[in-house]
Amino acid sequence: MMIYMKGHEHPLSSIIRNINAIFHEMGFTFAEGPEIESEWYNFDTLNVPKDHPARDMQDTFFMKHPWGEGKERKEVLRTHTSPVQVRYLEKHGAPTRIIVPGKVFRNEATDATHEAQFYQLEGLMVDKGVHVGHLKGTLETFFAKLFGGKVDVRFRPSFFPFTEPSFEVDMRIEGNPSKNKLAGRWIEIMGSGMVHPSVLRAAGVNPEVYSGFAFGMGIDRLALLRYGIDDIRLLYNGDLRFVNQF
Repeated sequence: MMIYMKGHEHPLSSIIRNINAIFHEMGFTFAEGPEIESEWYNFDTLNVPKDHPARDMQDTFFMKHPWGEGKERKEVLRTHTSPVQVRYLEKHGAPTRIIVPGKVFRNEATDATHEAQFYQLEGLMVDKGVHVGHLKGTLETFFAKLFGGKVDVRFRPSFFPFTEPSFEVDMRIEGNPSKNKLAGRWIEIMGSGMVHPSVLRAAGVNPEVYSGFAFGMGIDRLALLRYGIDDIRLLYNGDLRFVNQF
């Protein structure tokens, strides 16, 4: 008689499923795009200057493909899920609400908190009259549902080429630290902002009529916080002793 072990979800699969469910309740649609991306979508349409450090080899994995006689077409392993913003708006127009969970790639050294590949969550809402208050309310609702408690969110001024104004976002879970080790302390969690008019124009959306917000965060970081994991590399090494804990 053979005994079969019951399978279960990887922690990344589980948290992505939860993220999709939370945003679905708020009216957001799941979207996805190619992992091999053109420079046009990965950088140009997102208002990233030609001389931006993110284009350098130390940050981006570049790929070269033959393209006609004596010509080459340069592509990259996408460095963020933001290109899907433009692709989706080009196809569907505004108004729109999407989330884009997906794998991204950075040419950097790996350690307990960094990987050369990881999962990122992109969020986008474009409509008439969208403002920063909508962004803050959306994030507060999401974090409260994901971490199971009332959450405070604060914005700190920052800079991203594709948003203006731009913010770094911190969250703090209210409650008793003895019951939730994340409670009571501010945690830097993501970047966000109002979609830059140039990005809307690149996607064929009139910024005089529509406005929107966008945000991006590491899903791996959310998993580390939610499950109390102390090394991001454990999510990818295939060790069943780790995976079976979930």
